[in-house]
Amino acid sequence: MELRMIAGGPCGTSGDENGDCDSGDCPTVYVTDRDTVAVQGYDIDRATPAGESVVEIPKAVLREAVRVLGW
Repeated sequence: MELRMIAGGPCGTSGDENGDCDSGDCPTVYVTDRDTVAVQGYDIDRATPAGESVVEIPKAVLREAVRVLGW
């Protein structure tokens, strides 16, 4: 699967609202070559089915992704 970053990414590029990003790789929104959206975010403590996760991303990253997608 190929990913194309549309929001977020390296720290400092989209305004990490929570100041939680100190690893150099902040929450990010991607579009895939399968016409899906993928997110990288902070782990949430919630049970999910095998192969699934719940992640948290700053609102600013999601807003930028929506803007880029023209929604």
